[in-house]
Amino acid sequence: MNTTLRDVRSPGWSATDAPETMVLFLHGFGSNEHDLLQLAPALGLALPWASLRAPLDVGNGGAAWFSITTPGNPDAAPVEEATEAIWAWIDENVNPATRVVPIGFSQGGLMASQLLRTRPQRVVAPVVLGGFILGAAQPGDSLLLEQRPALFWGRGAEDRVIAPIAITRSGEFLPAHTTLTEHVYPGLAHGINASELSDVRDFITLEVGAQVVASA
Repeated sequence: MNTTLRDVRSPGWSATDAPETMVLFLHGFGSNEHDLLQLAPALGLALPWASLRAPLDVGNGGAAWFSITTPGNPDAAPVEEATEAIWAWIDENVNPATRVVPIGFSQGGLMASQLLRTRPQRVVAPVVLGGFILGAAQPGDSLLLEQRPALFWGRGAEDRVIAPIAITRSGEFLPAHTTLTEHVYPGLAHGINASELSDVRDFITLEVGAQVVASA
């Protein structure tokens, strides 16, 4: 696994700045760091952002955060290794005073939840799109039980990619450990639509502050 992650950053990015929050885009299996860039203008984010490339090369320009073994029930060790790689990038490139808003799709959605579950104090308003949570206990789970921070979980009603066992697990864990905003979109398969983006924009506006979200 390549633990030095490649990235694309918003114009004017400066590691010496200390904005209150920044957005971190985390793509899905077989995609790359350019995949979610269109979400920034679609959401109207007036925030610095970065989009990371997952550490595993899967060919044809694509990458993955971890190998797929049992669908919906990944081995914990490679997921946790990928989580540490993301934190290493954050520690090197983001001011320690800045909180991270992770927005992830599919595997990237799981990684967004991993950031919350490993360093809850550093993460605000995580967004899980078409994703799920890891079955293994994580270091921050007990704190989440106490504080129940806000989290957005959106998925398509016609999604046949994410295994039902993963949806069931997430549906049990997230309401107990977060203040959950959950949306299931009729007719949507394994993807993101305009209605979901509108809901994400509303969620970030509420949780992070209206002043950091411009009109899309």
